[in-house]
Amino acid sequence: MQLTKEHFEPISVDFRQAEEIKRPSLSFWADVWRRLKMNKVAMASLIFILILVACAIFIPIFSSHDYRTTELTGKNQPPSAEHWFGTDDLGRDVFVRVWYGARISLEVGFAAAIIDLIIGMIWGGIAGFYGGKVDEIMMRIADILYAIPYLLVVILLMVVMEQGVGTIIIALTITGWIGMARIVRGQIIQLKAQEFVLAARSLGADNSRLIFKHLIPNALGPIIVTLSLTVPNAIFAESFLSFIGLGVSAPVASWGTMSSEGLSAMRYYPWRLMFPALFISITMLAFNLFGDGLRDAVDPRLRK
Repeated sequence: MQLTKEHFEPISVDFRQAEEIKRPSLSFWADVWRRLKMNKVAMASLIFILILVACAIFIPIFSSHDYRTTELTGKNQPPSAEHWFGTDDLGRDVFVRVWYGARISLEVGFAAAIIDLIIGMIWGGIAGFYGGKVDEIMMRIADILYAIPYLLVVILLMVVMEQGVGTIIIALTITGWIGMARIVRGQIIQLKAQEFVLAARSLGADNSRLIFKHLIPNALGPIIVTLSLTVPNAIFAESFLSFIGLGVSAPVASWGTMSSEGLSAMRYYPWRLMFPALFISITMLAFNLFGDGLRDAVDPRLRK
C-alpha cells in the first residue's frame, strides 16, 4: 500500500497550552515536607513523638494518681486495671511516674537542643564567615571545651549548684553546642563563596546581615537535621546521669531514676525497670529514625 497525503492528518498545536505549567513549582521546604511524607518510617516516628509530648503534658494533669503520693499498702503491685504499669516500692503509680519522667526527659532534650542551636549558629557562623585568625582562635577554644567530658562538668557543677534539671541542662550545653558550631561553620565556608553573597554585599549588606539573613537561612537543612539528632542524645544523657545519681532527686520522677530504682528489684518486680527502660529505648529510636528521614528529605542529591 502506497502512502499518500490523504493518509495523514496534521496535528494542530496550541502554543499557549504547550507552555502551560502542568506541575506547580514547590519551594525547598515544601519539597522537603513532600519527600518526608513519603517516608513512612519517619512519619510514624513523628506521630509517636507528638503523641509522646501530648501524653507527657496531659496524663499527669488529668490522672487520678499523683506521681509523689505514696501508699505503702499497695506497694509493688503488678500491672492491673487500676495501675496500668503497676506500682513501685512506695506504692506510687508507675504509669503516671513514667509520663512525668517523659516531661523531664523531653524538657532536657528540647532545652539542650535549642541552646546548642543558638550558641552553635552564632559561634560557627562568625568563625566560618570571618575565617583566618578569628576562625583559628574560636575553633581552638571549641576543641579545648570538646575535650572536657560532660560527666566531669556535671560533677563540678554539683559542687556549686543544687542537683536538678537546670544543672543537667547547663552541663550538657557547656560542650554540646560544639558539634552544631562545626556544622554551621562548614556550611558557611561553603556558601560564602557563592554569587548571591557577592550580590548582597554589592547592595550594601553588612556582615551581620550577610550571616543571619543570607548564609544561615541557606544552611538550615543540615542545621535542622543536626538539631533533630541532638534531642535523643540529650535525653539519653539525662537518663544516664539520673541513673547514676547525678540527675534529678526524689521524689521527682525521671526515666533514669526509675530505672535505677527498678534495677535492684528486677528479679521480683520486673515491671518497675521494664517500662521506663522501654520508653527510653523507643523514644531514642523514634527521634533517630525521624532524624534519618529528615536528613534524606533535606539532601538535594535525593531530590526527584
